[in-house]
Amino acid sequence: QVQLVESGGGLVQAGGSLRLSCAASGRSLSNYAVGWFRQAPGKEREFVGGLNWSGTTYYQDSVKGRFTISRDNAKNTVYLQMNSLKPEDTAVYYCATRSTSYYSLYPQLYDYWGQGTQVTVSS
Repeated sequence: QVQLVESGGGLVQAGGSLRLSCAASGRSLSNYAVGWFRQAPGKEREFVGGLNWSGTTYYQDSVKGRFTISRDNAKNTVYLQMNSLKPEDTAVYYCATRSTSYYSLYPQLYDYWGQGTQVTVSS
């Protein structure tokens, strides 16, 4: 049974930073792709960034240069470091993993999801 547990969300002022964690059990994240997604009220879930098994990362344009995905293999945890946060980054953030080595932009291609963590950026 694969479980993902996110933490680290909260309320932050615009320009601030947060680091989200995605701790896994039942699967070694070093062998599989991980994606970060977010969903704002009334909007569809959107891809934020992805991490391949090799460590290669990819980000959507709106977060490039501000967000960074990293992985700690010893802790079996993936992180999303978010800097220079903007009010439009406000959403519930989810991590997900799929049973291949390469990320996908499409949420329906992921097998396991965390419960989500709320990020609110005030102006």
